[in-house]
Amino acid sequence: MSSGRLNKLAGQIGEYLVCAELGRRGLIATPFAGNVPTFDVLATDELCRTVPIQVKASRGDSWPSRADRWMNIQLNDNQQIYSGPTKLATPELVWVCVAIALPGGRDRFFVLTEGDIPNVCIAGYTSWMDSIGWRRRRNPSSLDCRWWISDIQQFEDRWELILGRLRAAEPDSSLGAATAKQFSNCDTLGLVNQAKSPDSSQT
Repeated sequence: MSSGRLNKLAGQIGEYLVCAELGRRGLIATPFAGNVPTFDVLATDELCRTVPIQVKASRGDSWPSRADRWMNIQLNDNQQIYSGPTKLATPELVWVCVAIALPGGRDRFFVLTEGDIPNVCIAGYTSWMDSIGWRRRRNPSSLDCRWWISDIQQFEDRWELILGRLRAAEPDSSLGAATAKQFSNCDTLGLVNQAKSPDSSQT
C-alpha cells in the first residue's frame, strides 16, 4: 500500500477515534474528512454549542511537521538561521494528537491547543540544530520537524479542555429560553458524571 494511502487512512482513523471518544462523553461529533482547512472535527453539545478540533494522527510515537510552521527560518550559505517564533493565526484552536495503536492495543489521545505545539517543536528543533551548527548535511534546506509522545504526555486524555470550552460558550439562541434552561446543567442527563466516571472509557 502506498504511503499516501496509508497517511490518508491514518487521518480517517484518527478523526473517527476522536469522534468516538467525544461520543462517550455525551457529545455529538462530526468529522469533515479534510474538507475544512482549519479543523477536522466539530464537537457539539445539546445546547448547540460547538468546538472545532484539529486532529493529528500517527501510527508511531511522533507527529511530523515543518519547522517553518513554528519558527522563522532562513537559509544562508547552507546554514539555517532562526530569528524567532512565527505568529499563529489560531493559537487557541483545540488539537487532538492521536497515537493509533496496533490491533489489540490501546489508542492514545493528547488534547491540547495549537499554541502548545511550538513550545515543544522549537525546543526540540533548536536543541538538535545547535548540536550540528544549524547545518543539515544531507539536505541543508530540509525543515523536517516532529514532536514525540514524551513531549506532550502531560496532555494525555485532557478532554476537559473541550468540555470546558463548551460550558463557557453561549447556547444557540434559536433554541429558545425554555429549551436552554432545560438543558443548562449537563448533570441532568448524567453526561458530566459519565465523563468523570472511571468506567466512562469502557464500552
